[in-house]
Amino acid sequence: MTQKTSMREAYGETLVELGKENPDIVVLDADLARSTMTHFFARQFPDRFFDCGIAEQNMMGIAAGLAASGKVPFASTFAVFAPGRCFDQVRMCIAQPGLNVKLVTTHGGISVGEDGISHQSIEDLALIASLPGFTVIVPADAVEAAQAVKTAAATYGPFYIRLCRPKTPLVYDRDYRLDLGKAVLMKPGKDATIIAIGLMVSAALEAAEDLAREGIDCRVLNMSTLKPVDSAAIIAAAAETGAIVTAEEHLEHGGLGSAVAQVTAKHQPVPVEHIAIKDTYAKSGKQAELFQRYGLTAGDIEQAVRTAIKRKRV
Repeated sequence: MTQKTSMREAYGETLVELGKENPDIVVLDADLARSTMTHFFARQFPDRFFDCGIAEQNMMGIAAGLAASGKVPFASTFAVFAPGRCFDQVRMCIAQPGLNVKLVTTHGGISVGEDGISHQSIEDLALIASLPGFTVIVPADAVEAAQAVKTAAATYGPFYIRLCRPKTPLVYDRDYRLDLGKAVLMKPGKDATIIAIGLMVSAALEAAEDLAREGIDCRVLNMSTLKPVDSAAIIAAAAETGAIVTAEEHLEHGGLGSAVAQVTAKHQPVPVEHIAIKDTYAKSGKQAELFQRYGLTAGDIEQAVRTAIKRKRV
């Protein structure tokens, strides 16, 4: 059985590690520390942890002030609350002055399951990627989540890191190192390319394995740095495989699919199919049920690959 680990726990543990190394790192939360796992840091460094209560807008202003004072603030809440509830504060206080604030959100996408529509964040990547200067990372597993946090701490400027609620399959060994702004080749292939982020990376690998039994050779790319997107990897995939499928736990508009389509349309037009949520809000239910209902399974990716390949042969 594939080992599953928690991105949230990896985040909390990495914060403690970084806190020991850098006394300027401070952490803020909005009354969700036991869910975002920032309580690990709070326990170790109570004087450097700030619980702002259920006031995400205020938390963004405080984080901006700490960054302007030379601190390295990590501010956390659920993805549905940031950037959603506090978009204007993120825009005005963090993005426009280009401050060194790290927003790390948990419970992204519809994999929050039974929490339902009010807690399912499916617009956050479109919102945050629209802000100039932000680096946006969507890790594929707990190993990459830890790497993303370390990279954000070591790189000046505003970051948004989107984590999920459930434990997820490991796709990387412990020696993996994130190369910011670069896609990771998870599997070579010549017939089509699957470009995925977050939870969908493991589904993409499963789909590629299944398609191989049909004689379809799929390249798989993990585009964990959504912004700045790795245009070179996209252009190469389009030129060398002739068809692309994107896979994301987000609305079809404004996320990975939009970024990839923009690059291919400008530089290397090829058929592009999108596995994403299609202009609707989801129901409440178990993660597997929701992924099945909204077309986010390995089987859905496989069908999209077949369609993309058929289109390129016309």
